[in-house]
Amino acid sequence: MPPRHSAQTGPGASGPGGLFGWVMFDWATQPFYTLVVTFLFAPYFVNGFSADPVLGASLWGYATGIAQLIAAILAPILGAYADARHQRRKPWIGLFSVLLVVGLCGLWLADPAYPGRLLFILVAFGIALIGAELAAVFNNAMMPDLVGARSLGKLSGTGWAAGYVGGLLSLVIVAGLLVANPATGETLLGLTPVLPLDTAAREGDRLVGPFSALWYLVFVLPLFLFTPDRTPVQGAKEVPRQPGLLTRLRQLVKHHRQAALFLLARMLYADGLGAIFAFGGIYAATVFGWQATEMGLFGIILAVTAALGAWAGGYLDDIFGPKPVIAAMLLLLIVGAVGVLSIDQDEMLFVIQVAPKEEGAALFSSAGEQAYLFFAMLIGIASGPIQAASRTLMARLTPEGQTTEFFGFFAFSGKVTAFAAPLAIGGVTYLADSQRIGIATCVLFLLAGLWLLMKVKLPANAAN
Repeated sequence: MPPRHSAQTGPGASGPGGLFGWVMFDWATQPFYTLVVTFLFAPYFVNGFSADPVLGASLWGYATGIAQLIAAILAPILGAYADARHQRRKPWIGLFSVLLVVGLCGLWLADPAYPGRLLFILVAFGIALIGAELAAVFNNAMMPDLVGARSLGKLSGTGWAAGYVGGLLSLVIVAGLLVANPATGETLLGLTPVLPLDTAAREGDRLVGPFSALWYLVFVLPLFLFTPDRTPVQGAKEVPRQPGLLTRLRQLVKHHRQAALFLLARMLYADGLGAIFAFGGIYAATVFGWQATEMGLFGIILAVTAALGAWAGGYLDDIFGPKPVIAAMLLLLIVGAVGVLSIDQDEMLFVIQVAPKEEGAALFSSAGEQAYLFFAMLIGIASGPIQAASRTLMARLTPEGQTTEFFGFFAFSGKVTAFAAPLAIGGVTYLADSQRIGIATCVLFLLAGLWLLMKVKLPANAAN
């Protein structure tokens, strides 16, 4: 078996400027997920650009799933190709950055006066998503070459925290200063948009794409300017033909069982975590009748707590190791998820009766809402360290010379079964005729992931 990175020392080839550049990649890419995928452009596409919201939601879901599947399949294949030839990673990041930027700029054409552009917009979004996902694979693979193993946690946690903060800041700028409500002509902050955008043509919503592209171009520059890349090996292009994805998966299970076990565990708990974020807001809106203002503040609260959790979790990762951090945060996440599901309009913790929210009451003024926010903050605090420490644990389990390929598998494990938890929740909700029972299914995914994680054994030289 190939040697692994030492837990005591690492290449450590980068100074502060290089580390800053690497962290800024997360800052640069997160607005795409925050503004386009989640909060602004996706709702506009479904309810503003598409003539039929139901069809629009279905098509957006299909485009997201197909793009994620394509990226998941390509990630380990391209990673292995680059590793076999010991190629630099920044040219690959540059290539996928082009896809991301071009796709994002294409979203500007989602003018509601031209519904015939619907397929073009979906393709543009899919190209951007593929570019973002694959660029992240090569960026993640750079991490072990930048710091020693004992600093991996702090670097990964800082990156995740920076991403959350960047996404939050971009949301405040766009929703608070640029995008106006078509009914009122005012932004989320009650202001007139700072740019003279045509509200009827939904130029504010459409500007989200080019804005995210410009944000990425500006803030990804430090990565290309300051972060060192690995040095190509002479003659590395003369390599045998590489096996396909299925063969590589079999080799992964056969020769790297602990890494395969971890990826399976992550597949389960990542599905559960994703489902919590996807359905948590829906559940809150159902129980408390939250509208855009409450949901926006709810998203900000989750982003802030997740950023703080990721930053603190990085330091805990370097002290205790990534596996204990992931396990502890999964337990906290389970507590938060059960706590959220214990709340209804007139009860919390399943049995404690509380007064329901009154009509016209102030934001988050009821006991049920406050309890919901408390447990949601636990989820936010746990989610950041789970994702950051998972990236660190993958680095510690990666064989020397196969880092990009294994981070390709890492991306594969996080996307290829992303449909499983939402599908299970939908099925259980229908059969039980209860949204609460349906969403509780995500806890099973978290428990299964935690159980498998505890079986992962790190090599002696990578335990800390």
